[in-house]
Amino acid sequence: MGWALLGAGLLLALYTLLRHGLRPAVPPPRSPAALRGRTAIVTGGSGGIGAATALELARGGARVVLAARDALRGEAAACRIRTETGNPEVRFMQLDLASLRSVRAFASAFLRQEPHLHLLINNAGVSAGGMTEDGFSLSFQVNHLGHFLLTQLLLERLQSCAPSRVVIVASRAHCAGRLHPDTLGRPPPGPLSAFQDYCDSKLANMLHARELATRLQGTQVTCYAVHPGGCCGSDVKQYVYGGWAWAWWCITDTQRISLEIMTLQPRCEDVETAEGVALTVTGVAQVKIMTEKELLAVACEQFLGKNVQDVKNVVLQTLEGHLRSILGTLTVEQIYQDRDQFAKLVREVAAPDVGRMGIEILSFTIKDVYDKVDYLSSLGKTQTAAVRRDADIGVAEAERDAGIREAECKKEMLDVKFMADTKIADSRRAFELQKAAFSEEVNIKTAEAQLAYELQSAREQQKIRQEEIEIEVVQRKKQIDVEEKEIIRMEKELIATVKRPAEAEAYRIQQIAEGEKVKQVLLAQAEAEKIRKIGEAEAFVIEAIGMAEAERMKLKAEALQQYGDAAQLALVLDALPEIAAKVAAPLSKVDEIVILSGENSNTTSEVNRLLAEVPASVRAITGVDLTKIPLIQKVTGAQA
Repeated sequence: MGWALLGAGLLLALYTLLRHGLRPAVPPPRSPAALRGRTAIVTGGSGGIGAATALELARGGARVVLAARDALRGEAAACRIRTETGNPEVRFMQLDLASLRSVRAFASAFLRQEPHLHLLINNAGVSAGGMTEDGFSLSFQVNHLGHFLLTQLLLERLQSCAPSRVVIVASRAHCAGRLHPDTLGRPPPGPLSAFQDYCDSKLANMLHARELATRLQGTQVTCYAVHPGGCCGSDVKQYVYGGWAWAWWCITDTQRISLEIMTLQPRCEDVETAEGVALTVTGVAQVKIMTEKELLAVACEQFLGKNVQDVKNVVLQTLEGHLRSILGTLTVEQIYQDRDQFAKLVREVAAPDVGRMGIEILSFTIKDVYDKVDYLSSLGKTQTAAVRRDADIGVAEAERDAGIREAECKKEMLDVKFMADTKIADSRRAFELQKAAFSEEVNIKTAEAQLAYELQSAREQQKIRQEEIEIEVVQRKKQIDVEEKEIIRMEKELIATVKRPAEAEAYRIQQIAEGEKVKQVLLAQAEAEKIRKIGEAEAFVIEAIGMAEAERMKLKAEALQQYGDAAQLALVLDALPEIAAKVAAPLSKVDEIVILSGENSNTTSEVNRLLAEVPASVRAITGVDLTKIPLIQKVTGAQA
């Protein structure tokens, strides 16, 4: 039980915090003359933040124009603000930001009707999916594009009335916005498309405010973007008629309003008629709150939270006011003799006003009409006496002049008929002439208005086109800068990926070729040096051998010269083994030699022949001529 009470207490505290703790403090009332002479436009002024803003401006004495889409709610909001503030300078003008045509029509009508504009509050906004008739997403056009066009169309009037101000109601949701030129104004993809579109529109609001403030520097026209803060709960209300709906206990605020028929008894005492006669008139009216959705919403805005008696008092005061105003325009005879027409007139005049409160007049009848000076009773007596007198005269005349009177009556009847027909024809002719004149004047005014609208529209289209051209020029410049930077990047990339590696490869090949060249040159030089050294060594060896041989030959020659025949003989003896070896070399492989001779030959002669050939062999080998040696000469000579 204790935990249940604790939970209930926590829920109650949470409800109190949500309902009252998060609401901003009410600002102190503004002086009624603080904004007198200033004109302000509040978009979305029929409810929510816009209605609260318009209420405070009206309290400050400003002339306020409520720009909203719903005419019924807008008129009701204007009426409520006028009643609450006592400021009659509050009016409604229809504006649908989801249609650029409606924005241009509103701006044109405002510029024609209002000479001043000091404050433009771009407050209206939605967070919903869908597309507009202009081809943009609903949130982006209502929150940004419509306000952008409206600001541009009214900017010249703001500048002419400076100091003036433009206030754009933005949101911290702009931090999640992402604007892409290719998809600008189109709903982004994804499951949170509506929320992302809302964030994008608020980012566009911020950028618009910053750029406008920059461009208007020094013109005494300032521009601000504001975040209104968080609100507890939704401003969207659900109206249930003849059914049911879910409601969260301690969270959902539910209120009831009676839809039963209310009986009113309007009474106007001592109201002077057109002739100055004071009359007291009482009537009976049957009224009820209308159940159509829009009208029920208006009635709830006006009377939700009030009891039935409060509603009756408001409607009763409205009916009595119209009853008084109509009494002052009629004569006593018109009121007294045709009560139904009088009641119908009151009902027709009062119906639009009470209808703007969501109230319907079911019936209205005049209950009683009387006065305190017996004017009505005297009027009755006079009429009664006149009737009696006329009756007596009629009877007498009928008896005396029956025939003559009958003829005269016929003649008078025809005369009256002809005169009546003539008057009817004259009235009809005058009516047709007046109607033609009025039609001509209306057509002229309509043509002038249409021409003025077309001229203004052409000027605005020209301005918008000029702005678009400037935007395209800026975008083209940005694109050219991007393309130039891309070309520089590609050149650097080409240099880094192709030219530099090619140069490095060429340098490497060049270095390798130069190294190979140096290597070949050094190898050739080394080979040449080797060959030269080898040649020099061989030459040196040859030279040494030649010198040694020459020295040996010289010494041999000197020895031969010195020792003479003995030396020569020693040389021969030294060479004989070699000679014998060479002579015997072919015979080393021969087992035996058989010398054959003929009848006329002998062995001795063959041997002698061989010995005779020995000196020539020695001379070829040693260069010594054995024939010149005395010993040999003796041997050979003896043989000879």
